Amino acid sequence: MKAMLLPILLALVGLLAGTGAGWFMRPAPPEPESAEATTEPVDTAPAQTETLRLPSQFLVPVIHDGRMRAMVVIGLALEVEAGQDITLARHEARLRAAFLQAMFDHANLGGFDGVFTSGEVLHGLRRALRDIARAELGTGVHDVLITDLVRQES
Repeated sequence: MKAMLLPILLALVGLLAGTGAGWFMRPAPPEPESAEATTEPVDTAPAQTETLRLPSQFLVPVIHDGRMRAMVVIGLALEVEAGQDITLARHEARLRAAFLQAMFDHANLGGFDGVFTSGEVLHGLRRALRDIARAELGTGVHDVLITDLVRQES
């Protein structure tokens, strides 16, 4: 009888030890989103939008140590709510000047260096361009879309 009790007792101890080890070694629960990510409002597109493509691309020099190291070519389009009376012909010059200034600032801060096409970097640029477009054209502008993006090293 004692001989049968020992294997059962060892199996029970092994089962409990394995269960306890599995419980302690389980993966950590996923962390909640950071406060910074949750405080930014989510901007959803209206049901009906129109896209207004700016007629020509933007050329942005990338300058380091007083010398031009690269040239970035960017094409943009505006996503606006359908039915908005936005005519680019009337606002294009002011809009282009403001967009260029924002892109020059982005370039001067190193925004076109390294992995400049990462989502985080482009999101910051698009947000700045969207704010400018809304200031110039009103809240009917939903977003600014980057349609072309090329960096040519010199």
